[in-house]
Amino acid sequence: MPTTHVPSSLTPDRAAAPEARRARLLDCLRQADRPLTGGELAALLGVSRQIIVQDIAVLRARGAAITATPRGYQLASPATGLRAMVAVRHTPAQTADELFALVDAGVEVIDVIVDHPLYGELRGNLRLASRADVEQFLDAVSRTRAHLLSELTDGLHVHTLEARSLEALERARNALRTRGYLIE
Repeated sequence: MPTTHVPSSLTPDRAAAPEARRARLLDCLRQADRPLTGGELAALLGVSRQIIVQDIAVLRARGAAITATPRGYQLASPATGLRAMVAVRHTPAQTADELFALVDAGVEVIDVIVDHPLYGELRGNLRLASRADVEQFLDAVSRTRAHLLSELTDGLHVHTLEARSLEALERARNALRTRGYLIE
């Protein structure tokens, strides 16, 4: 994994009270130039990963817009472009092809949504904007042997896409259409 910037001013602080630690956790997320894993945040704050998970839950309950992605936690950023939703269907083996086609078209894959017959709408945050992001996601799927949400619905799912132009969104739709994944 390539090294990326984690602010050097964020050193472990083992004695921080919960409120001070939570404030530092938010500072870490604000200053980071990429998502930070629970393990990274735990090391920075000198606590266990479970404490980080608990702190994230508390901060979210207070209204903090913290998103969990396959690459770690990040503060949710406001939409910076145009958004569209696409309905698709494909096999798990075609996931890499679908995701690479989307980012190659110049869109960010914000999430994946399935309509489960028992639980209703299930959403997974993805935030995949580059081939490197997709490769990290696919590596995590392989390493953890986790099942894709789309496996719950026989491959049927929806993605929220974000792009800086209508042309990029249309390129993405065309890429999905050409591959036979787009449901229209």
